[in-house]
Amino acid sequence: MTDRVYLDYNATAPLRPEARAAMVAAMDVAGNPSSVHAEGRKARAVVEHARAQVAAALGADGADIVFTSGATEAAALALAGRALAGAAIEHDAVRAWADDTLAVDALGRVAVPDPARATLQLANSETGIVQDLPEGLAVSDLTQGFGKLPFAFNWLRVEMGFVSAHKIGGPKGIGALVMRRGTDLAAQIRGGGQEMGRRAGTENIIGIAGFGAAAEAAARDLAEGVWNSVSEIRNILEQALDAEAKKTIFVGKEVLRLPNTLCFATPGWKAETQVMQMDLAGFAISAGSACSSGKMRVSGVLTAMGLDVHHALGAIRVSIGPATREEDALRFAAAWLKEYRRFAARAA
Repeated sequence: MTDRVYLDYNATAPLRPEARAAMVAAMDVAGNPSSVHAEGRKARAVVEHARAQVAAALGADGADIVFTSGATEAAALALAGRALAGAAIEHDAVRAWADDTLAVDALGRVAVPDPARATLQLANSETGIVQDLPEGLAVSDLTQGFGKLPFAFNWLRVEMGFVSAHKIGGPKGIGALVMRRGTDLAAQIRGGGQEMGRRAGTENIIGIAGFGAAAEAAARDLAEGVWNSVSEIRNILEQALDAEAKKTIFVGKEVLRLPNTLCFATPGWKAETQVMQMDLAGFAISAGSACSSGKMRVSGVLTAMGLDVHHALGAIRVSIGPATREEDALRFAAAWLKEYRRFAARAA
């Protein structure tokens, strides 16, 4: 059987060996981070070391890092009760709290007239389109840009942002809210004084340790230009598909995108069908955000950009990573184009 090729990094990245090693080591730490005895202090040291690692990777020295169960909880912590303006391209974890009042243009870009009363993502998980964040923005979803784009939280001049470990090769079920020191925030989970009183509950030191190690490794990859190589492979794949798939449109190719993301739509060829065909051929891809896939609905991101429903229903996402080889990308192109020819022949 041909080895499978994983092309769904935006849904979750494979666990990094550095994260695995840190998690295994943390399993042997017996104390509660809130205890004052030696065992508790050892557990607290694990948490604070990881906090420093995440802060450094985010360029957030001097900011507060609050560990949560993931980006969804961090979004709720940042957004609940604030009535901020948002856009229809945001992840559902943001749209659950923000109002869809910000306009999206045909290139997926969002104008923010009042940043202090708005939330805007750094990069979109479906299209890869990167936003120019305005200074003074209240909240930003940094999840997809973290580890792939060179940025520093302190340079962005936003009040709060949030990230997730499993998007950068850390464990699932751990994330963080990053906020300018002194920002007023009401805890949503109460009952203890953990995380500076902002998120009650005994810290998940195993997940936190893995998050810290993954963040440090991701920052190293970014500094060493790993994602430049990823971008080159993405571009080779896009060119291979575009050369033959004349019925297909490539979303966001005119603007800055994440270096690993390729979203393309073929009208009349259902995304779910393409995902299943590629799965059978040995390739893991997706139809939009992993959190919304399987719900058989048209992408709100693409329709917000003005794409008609016929195209949006045929949109798939390929998101590659540092382990993706050029030959893997070209093997996928060959498999997808084989099915594309069959589709085009039936549609003729």
